Amino acid sequence: MKHMKHLKEGLIKQRGIISSKKYELTEETITWFERTLYRIKALKYIPSMKVKKGDLGGWVESEDNLDQKGNCWVGDNAKVYDNARVFGDAKVYDKAVVGGDAEVSGDTEVYDNARVFGDAQVYGNAKVYDNALVCDEAKVYDNARVFGDAQVYGNARVYDSQIYDRAEVYGKSGVYGHAEVYGNAKVYGDAEVYGKAEVYGKAEVYGNSEVYDYAKVHNKARVYGQSKVYGNVDVDDNAQIFDNAEVYGDAEVYGDAEVCGTAKIDSGKVNKGKIDK
Repeated sequence: MKHMKHLKEGLIKQRGIISSKKYELTEETITWFERTLYRIKALKYIPSMKVKKGDLGGWVESEDNLDQKGNCWVGDNAKVYDNARVFGDAKVYDKAVVGGDAEVSGDTEVYDNARVFGDAQVYGNAKVYDNALVCDEAKVYDNARVFGDAQVYGNARVYDSQIYDRAEVYGKSGVYGHAEVYGNAKVYGDAEVYGKAEVYGKAEVYGNSEVYDYAKVHNKARVYGQSKVYGNVDVDDNAQIFDNAEVYGDAEVYGDAEVCGTAKIDSGKVNKGKIDK
């Protein structure tokens, strides 16, 4: 009788463990880069994800890829494999792919054909979609949006901002606040773009430079070195701001102008020559 009691208790515990799961791996499999991925099936209702008990989800390599806790979900034909983890209330769906040691958590969404790889982290309320790529040790978080064919990689940090079109943010750079980087623009090195600044066209911001407030850097302009561009500044055409120069206020720098050295410009228009003070 004592043996039967222990056996019964064991079965109850076992059933409890099973019932606590929100999904299971089905026998339906696919091969993905020489790995076997399993279709998942919901074991309970997940209202925030609009997932009903019995619904089929996306593909995972193992239960380590999708947490049994929280409301996180992998849906449609999305794939999560390697050591990648989806947890919290995160959602990966459509044809999105998450692999490597990447982590997707919080209330984030990764969807469309987006890819998250390497040691990348996407969390907070971030969204990565379209054909966007986030990889290496990059971090995308808070209310950031990365979409289009944009790429965020290296050790870049993107939060509360938007990266889109074919823009690239990489190195140890940071884009935050309500800044936008788009077109074919690039932000890299240790550069920072923040506030409500915009970098677009084929512009490049790199080195240890900073672009912030309502500043705009566009066309083929370049901002680099230790320079700072802020206020309501407009940097256009082939203009260059570098060294320890500062351009601020309502200044406009365009054409083939170069502002360098320790020059400081707070107003007016500069459209040619080199200003080096």
